Amino acid sequence: MLTVSGLVKRYDTRRADAFAVRAVSFDVAQGEFFTLLGPSGCGKTTTLRSVAGLETPDSGEIAIDGVSVFSSAKGTVVPVAKRDIAMVFQSYAIWPHMTVRENVAFPLEAMGVNGAEAKRRIESALSIVGLTAFADRPAPMLSGGQQQRVALARAIVKQAKVLLLDEPLSNLDAKLREQMRVELRDLQRRIGTTAIYVTHDQDEALSLSDRIAVMKDGAIVELDTPQALYLRPRTTFTARFVGQADLLPCTVVERGADRLALDTPLGPLHSTVFPPGLDGTLALLVRPEHIEFRDGEAAFGRNMLGGVVQRVLFSGRLVEYVVQVGAAALRVQATSRSLKAEGDRVTLHLPPERCVVVAGDADS
Repeated sequence: MLTVSGLVKRYDTRRADAFAVRAVSFDVAQGEFFTLLGPSGCGKTTTLRSVAGLETPDSGEIAIDGVSVFSSAKGTVVPVAKRDIAMVFQSYAIWPHMTVRENVAFPLEAMGVNGAEAKRRIESALSIVGLTAFADRPAPMLSGGQQQRVALARAIVKQAKVLLLDEPLSNLDAKLREQMRVELRDLQRRIGTTAIYVTHDQDEALSLSDRIAVMKDGAIVELDTPQALYLRPRTTFTARFVGQADLLPCTVVERGADRLALDTPLGPLHSTVFPPGLDGTLALLVRPEHIEFRDGEAAFGRNMLGGVVQRVLFSGRLVEYVVQVGAAALRVQATSRSLKAEGDRVTLHLPPERCVVVAGDADS
């Protein structure tokens, strides 16, 4: 449904290395929820705005459903109004002098759709987002979550092939943001539209997406499913940015077909998760929730480490511990079913299938 190839955009032409977007390429399938994830200034919004036609790239190709909307080689630049897209902004962009119905109707008026067809589309869009009862209410008299639904209804009513969402939940409070996250994913699945989502929030990206492109310094660092990026990242940047992570420097001392023997600050460890063609500086990733406390006979075997609990942070359902293991400190997350105390001596198990070797410097 969407193809982006070799996209380049520079704002500061005086510096040879000043790229907002550099050689960004990806494909998005029909009905897919695709997310551009990264820190501020990484190029994700510039990429989205280029797809929308709000930015003109310096070079590259963009096609929507096989139709070229931008091509530097062919000199093609299709204006925003003629691209088959709908967009939801961070600020909602709700017209304050209009009712909910009038806001949703606005794109149809611009498209020349009126009469019975317009009424059908408006009622359908309002029903999908649960705002039928608020159709005649002035837009400013809605809550933040309701205004966001108006923005979604206004995008849905166009029945565009691609829905672009630029951090649409960032202005909501934490509880409402979580609720809207579920509603947005359900809505996208119900209507079957192709969605391109921009966010810096890893939880949003992981819970909403079919696939995620992690961006840094204008380029895509990794592109994969949420599960793969979280459980099997290939770089230290992705490991740190997507979820909590403890990264330790490591060197390979023995290499097998499906297992690596490693030398680490924690001592010798084994890993069964590593990318092909390992080379250069490496780091070992261990997620806090993947480390296990072991007692009794279960405290013996491979990848067992002895340590002392240095800190306990109780938050109800989960407890986060900091455990000193030799010269290194590890974060460990466990449920509150069984509690440890500061000063307790413990045995930790780092399952080899949860010890992930990634490329890069653990301290960078």
